[in-house]
Amino acid sequence: SGFNSIGHMDTMLQGRRQIGHCKEGEEFIQNVFHVLFQIFTEKEKSNLSICWLQYEISKVVQCLQAKKKKKLKAQGRRSKKLAKNFLKAPDNRNNLTLWKLYAYLEWLLGNTDDARKVFDTALCTAGTGGLKSAHLCSLSLLYAQLEVELLESIEGAVMSRAVHILTKLTESGPYVPYSGQVLSVNVLKARKTYEHALQDYLSKTPVSDQDQVSDADQLVNLVGCYALFQYLTVGIDAAVLIYTQASEKLEASGPQKCEKNEENFVIQNFPSALEAVMLLHTNLLRFHMKISVYPLNPLREALTEALKRYPSNQSLWRSYIHIQRKSHSASKARRFFDNVTRSANSLEPWLFAIQAEQMRKKLTEKVQRADVGEVHCTIPETGLTNRIVALFEHAVQSESGTHCPLLWRMYLNFMV
Repeated sequence: SGFNSIGHMDTMLQGRRQIGHCKEGEEFIQNVFHVLFQIFTEKEKSNLSICWLQYEISKVVQCLQAKKKKKLKAQGRRSKKLAKNFLKAPDNRNNLTLWKLYAYLEWLLGNTDDARKVFDTALCTAGTGGLKSAHLCSLSLLYAQLEVELLESIEGAVMSRAVHILTKLTESGPYVPYSGQVLSVNVLKARKTYEHALQDYLSKTPVSDQDQVSDADQLVNLVGCYALFQYLTVGIDAAVLIYTQASEKLEASGPQKCEKNEENFVIQNFPSALEAVMLLHTNLLRFHMKISVYPLNPLREALTEALKRYPSNQSLWRSYIHIQRKSHSASKARRFFDNVTRSANSLEPWLFAIQAEQMRKKLTEKVQRADVGEVHCTIPETGLTNRIVALFEHAVQSESGTHCPLLWRMYLNFMV
């Protein structure tokens, strides 16, 4: 994602216009993909196709964020053509990850009905692996999450398409597209199946390292599906309970397994499962707060807990900054940032601490420069400027900060 700003100051925000991927960087990436595609063998080719499609999706997301409709249309056409070409290849026809990305691309472009057709087709051809198939779980989870985002309230969600998808996943039979209703008896059966499957996974001891990797991924997908199912059929507390159980189990099993295993393999892998579960947990709380009245504290606690463990997770930091913007008191957030930057070696806490202060500065300036003809200074603003400069100074002195071009560019930009 760094290619969009190689050597260019103009990629910083200029007024309201944000400049995206620069032409040279974009050409370079496309050339790399084309060259590698001719060299790689079949298995590697399909992995490269997945990376390439993820990259195309990131550009679509960028167009959506910048609200550039013309550019989005052109980018969407290019990305869809590429995705269809990938899926035409004989080796990729049953590649569920590629189908999933193609459906997600259609969804992002606003073609909800087309995306549903792609998801349904993929689920119909995916076989009957049910909860034992990691790819099937991952596909169903994304489909259900996207459907849930369309809901305006949680009432009546038991009859929704998302519940149908999550219920069908447990039946280990051929998938049948949504017809408008979900039978209560199927919901009860599905809940029992999820419960047993989760217990089996949590009590399972993996045989080899390779098993451990696939088990960790599968556990995350299973927990995501089960929690979302409980959220839609019972409520938010039932979903949070599942995330809590899974997190506790992963915390307990992580260190012991690391001691037994001399290699570094497990250490990288088990925390990643815990990190993914924590991310699902905080995202669900954020969504629930958007569509109904719910206290902020559970989300704040979950985020601070997760960020202490994973200070370099950007998605968690974005959520943290988002909820802190609503609070008028900056002191709690500042204390938290100070604690994390002291103990963590990664640069993300510094970058997000700076971003949070810059957003606060922007807000105070907006208040001061109300359209009244003359400037009414309500809050002395120099304190914030000094604070941001101090943060930059500390950040560039840290080991990772000294060698970070982005940080230096942000510092120069701010001083200008």
